[in-house]
Amino acid sequence: MPKRTGKTPPPPAEIPQQPNIPTVFTDGLPLPKMIAFDLDYTLWPFWVDTHVSAPLKAKSGGTHSVDRFGESFTFYPHVPQILALLKSLPTPILVASASRTHAPDLAQTLLTQLTIATDPGGGSASSTTSSSNKKAAEFFDYHQIFPGDKKTHFKRLNEKTGVGYEEMLFFDDEARNKNVEQLGVVMCLIRDGVTWGEMDRGIREWRKRNGRETREKAT
Repeated sequence: MPKRTGKTPPPPAEIPQQPNIPTVFTDGLPLPKMIAFDLDYTLWPFWVDTHVSAPLKAKSGGTHSVDRFGESFTFYPHVPQILALLKSLPTPILVASASRTHAPDLAQTLLTQLTIATDPGGGSASSTTSSSNKKAAEFFDYHQIFPGDKKTHFKRLNEKTGVGYEEMLFFDDEARNKNVEQLGVVMCLIRDGVTWGEMDRGIREWRKRNGRETREKAT
């Protein structure tokens, strides 16, 4: 898909203050045990191994990070609220990263520097440091960040967690990574970053593909 190849990624849109949380999170129907996200052009609008130049420095309490050339980097608008929600559900969903970037250290640094408000309705970190903000990395349970076939990423997640592939939902912007579905993972192909709408679409597809579109008895 077409993407910017220049140094500066596109500026993010203004972050909405009150999210329209999809009903899939409140309708009582099954949810995946794990949701995994690619990073580049999925959680943030740039290639970390192409656009970002170390060292990085957090700014404005973690709303964004700036690299050695003064370029600013942050998440897509809905991402902070989505990550906060996934960890605030009555039964929190395991969250993982699954990236094939060639700059894993830079990716980890960004996830450590960027902050997220713990209230899902609060969006990203405010312009000042707040005790209610946490490092984005704290909203992830597992990281698989290294070059290579994404099937390897998910095999490792399966080995580490014991979560079955059919209980995993994956968001990614590259069609080639659909090969993880050979394992039983459901992948939702996105075009312009993760949004509430994409979360709704992905979860509904996961339910449909796994025949789990009705309420289930508690076990």
